[in-house]
Amino acid sequence: MWPVLYAYFDANDALERRAIDAQIDSAIEAGASGIVILGLATEVNRLSLEEKHRFIAWTSEHLANRVPLAVTITGDTVDAQLALADDAVEHGASSLVLQPPSIRDRPESFYFDFFADIMQRVSVPVGIQNAPEYLGVGLSVQSLVALAAQYAQFQWLKGEGPATIVQSTIERLREQSSMLPVFNGRGGQELIDNLRAGCAGLIVAPDTFDWQAAIYSAFAAGDEAKAQTLYERILPSIVFVMQSLDALTCYGKRIAAWRMGFDVVRDRGMRPTSFGLECARRFATALGPLSNQRTSNG
Repeated sequence: MWPVLYAYFDANDALERRAIDAQIDSAIEAGASGIVILGLATEVNRLSLEEKHRFIAWTSEHLANRVPLAVTITGDTVDAQLALADDAVEHGASSLVLQPPSIRDRPESFYFDFFADIMQRVSVPVGIQNAPEYLGVGLSVQSLVALAAQYAQFQWLKGEGPATIVQSTIERLREQSSMLPVFNGRGGQELIDNLRAGCAGLIVAPDTFDWQAAIYSAFAAGDEAKAQTLYERILPSIVFVMQSLDALTCYGKRIAAWRMGFDVVRDRGMRPTSFGLECARRFATALGPLSNQRTSNG
C-alpha cells in the first residue's frame, strides 16, 4: 500500500512544507510500503514546474530513504518528462510513474513510442499510469505486454478502474505470459475486491490510508472477515471524497489534514461548501487521528 501525497498551500498560496512532512511521517507510521508524489491527488496539473521540483526535493529530504520514493512524471514532450525524471532520480526516487502526455486524439502507437523513448533513457524501474477514464488515453493490454517485453525498466502498471476491469486486464496479461504487477487506485473503492482480483496493492491518498493499510494487512493474513469489517467502516468516507477529482482534493485533503492536526487554508481547485465541510468533519471525526490502525485494530 502506497499513499500519494496531497499538496497543501499556505495563506500566500505557496507549498506548505510542514504538511508534506506530516503526511510522510503519518504514512510511514501507518505502514506505507513507499511514498508516491506528484500524482492526481497532488494536483500536479495545478503545480508549476518549479513547485514540482521543490516538492521532489522536500519529500526526498524528509523521507531520508526510510521507505522507497516513487515520483509521477508528467509533461507533453519526451524531453520535459526526462528532465523531471532526472531530477527525481537525483533526489533518490527508486521508481517513476509515467503519465501519458495531455495530447489527445493520437493513435495508440504515439503513446507507445512516447513511453518507449523515456524507458530506454532512464536508469530506474518505471510504471505507467494507465487511466483512460481520468487521463483520456491509455494503452491496450497488447501494447503493455509488448512494451514490457522490450524494456526491462517497465515493471508495474497503475490502473484507475473498476475491479472487474482491472481483473480482466490482469487475466489478459497472464494469458499472454506477462507477470506485470498491477496496482489500482480510485481512492480505495472496491479495495478488497481489487485484492481478490489479483492487484499487487493500491496507491491511494492519505485521508483513509491508515485504515486501508490495516485492511490490506488483514486480507494478506487470510482474515477476510476482519478486512471486510474495517472496510465497511471507511467506505462512506471513500464514497464521499471520490465523487470527482475536485472532491478528492477539496474534501479528502481536509479529512487528511484534520486527522493529522492541521487545517487547509488555501484551495487552488474547488472551494468547499458549508454542508460539504460538515460532512467532511463528520468523517474525519469518525476515522480518528491518522495512525497505525494495524495495531489498534489488531
